[in-house]
This record gives sequence, C-alpha cells and structure tokens, in this order.
Amino acid sequence: MRYRKIGNTEMRASVLAFGSWAAGGWMWGGTDEKKALEAIWTAFDHGINFIDTAPVYGFGRSEEIVGKAVREVSRDQVFIATKCGLVWDKKDWPSGKGDFHFYSTDEGYGTGEESDWRVYRYLRPESIRKEVEMSLQRLQTDYIDLLQTHWQDSTSKIEETMGTLLELKAEGKIRAIGVSNVQSDDLDQYFQKGEVDVIQERFSLLDRKIETNGLLEYARRKNMSLLPYSPMCRGLLTGKMSPERKFNPGDRRNYEERFSPENRARVNEKLRRLLPLAEEYGLSIAQLILAWTFSKYEKTHVLCGARNQEQVLENVKAGDTVLSEESIFKIEKIFEDF
Repeated sequence: MRYRKIGNTEMRASVLAFGSWAAGGWMWGGTDEKKALEAIWTAFDHGINFIDTAPVYGFGRSEEIVGKAVREVSRDQVFIATKCGLVWDKKDWPSGKGDFHFYSTDEGYGTGEESDWRVYRYLRPESIRKEVEMSLQRLQTDYIDLLQTHWQDSTSKIEETMGTLLELKAEGKIRAIGVSNVQSDDLDQYFQKGEVDVIQERFSLLDRKIETNGLLEYARRKNMSLLPYSPMCRGLLTGKMSPERKFNPGDRRNYEERFSPENRARVNEKLRRLLPLAEEYGLSIAQLILAWTFSKYEKTHVLCGARNQEQVLENVKAGDTVLSEESIFKIEKIFEDF
C-alpha cells in the first residue's frame, strides 16, 4: 500500500481510503453491521489506514459503526475523516437557518411531507460545534483527523465557518480541515481565513468536471490533497454490474438514468476494451480504474466503498500500482465520448 502526506501536514494516509457511506445503509438498500465491521477491519489489516464517514450516512449509523471498528485497533494507526454541514430534523427548520437540501426516509430519498426527515445545509459556528461533539461520541474518540464541510449553504458566512474550524483545530478536536462540493470562489474565501488541507469532490472516468472547472488546478497550486468520491460510480465501473441487475428498495440507483440497463450495457462494453491493459498489469478492471484515479494527481487518496471483506480484498490490490502515462492515455481514450 502506498501512503501520501495530507495537504501540508505531516500526517500520512493510504492512497486508498475506506468509504463508509454504504455502511450506514441509507440510500444503499440497508446494511449488515457484522459484514461492515469485518470489511473495515480487513481494510486495516491490509494497509488502509484512511476511513471516511459523515453524520448523515444513515443518520449517525455509519459513524457509530466506524466507532465500533476503530475501538478495536490502535487509534494512532487510523486516520478518521468525517464531515459537518448536513443537519436533519423531523419538523420544519427555522427560517433563515440553512438551505433545504432534500426530504429523506430512513432508507433513502423521500418525496415530501410524509418523509421521515428534512435535510438542510447549515454551517453556522454553533451547529458545527454541536455536530463535532456528536461525531466524537459516535466515533468513540477525542479527536477527528480530518473534518470536512459537506456542502456549502447561502445562510452561513464562509469566514465564520472557517473561523470555527480553525478554533476546533487549535483546541485539538480536529487535526486537518477539508471541504467538499465547493467552487473555486468558495475556496478563495476559505483561504482568506486559513489553510485547507483536503478537497473532496466527485471524480471518476465518467465524472471529470474538476479537470475543467479549475478545482484540480486549485488543489495543485495550494498543495491540497484530493479525495475523489464515487470513483467507481457506485459499482458502474467495476465491470460486474449487468444490465439485468435489480437494486434493493431505497437504493438511489433505481432512480438515476446513469444506471439504466441501456447505459450499463454501454459502459460494460467500454470496460471490456480495458481487459488487455488490466491483464498487462495483473489487475482486474476495478483495480485498474482505481489505479487510474489515484494516478491523475500525486496527492490523491481514492474513496473506495466496500460492503464486505471480499470487496475490500479486491480494492487493496490496486494500492501499490503505478500506471505509465501511455496506459493512462489509453484508458482515457476509450472513455473520451462519455
């Protein structure tokens, strides 16, 4: 497993990070805690020391599972990342505090008033502090290695948000600061107040917007670490998602055009063209895709979700791969029309 420094800090984390969204069950058709714990421990055993979660993943469930897993290992050997800025309530949120984000049930997206929860984007100082205290309890730790703002909201001033993050860092409750789902203008405001260590954005062979909207260049210029989420497009790029597959109730892939049978067939045809290159490196298609993702920028740590031990063992084989520039070009050429 390869390791890289986080931003301008001295902390080192594995190039593969365990993404624990699915462990919370929410939007993934439920969870199996035993299998989730086994998956996390298997990741630790095979060199993955970086684990990413968020309060909203299962409305606290994911953080609780991560807390149970970390309790069984040496805390200083694990790099824990979580987030703040998405809050939920069963009643209407006070006017002027945060932006409404979406309705939700305990399983996935909701459709209105009958939903279990209303989720809001909210990054005011008092809310961040409350979220951090609750995360520390669920994670069963006294510090968070990386705290990331999950989404921005129009009712919170970035200078106040960043000021609170810097205070938490000075207090020892967090060790590094990250942002997610931002624009370059947002980053400008964060850096006016202090230093951001990590930027977490959607990035994959099918989602390459950060290469053209300035965010990847911004990360390079500021020496930030990049933490791509959904590098496998929630299974679409594994080569194992057949057009006939059915998703469980509550699984958001039921509602997205990207996961239509027709598009799955189209993606699988592209992936089949990668087989000779994967075999050349002794990798599976999924491992080749992961290696491509962390080869695009020298400070990348790729979020890899896994629901069981087998998926973890598949992922870790990519952790020490070095792709040539020619191989990177070949991969991108095949997917250039997506």
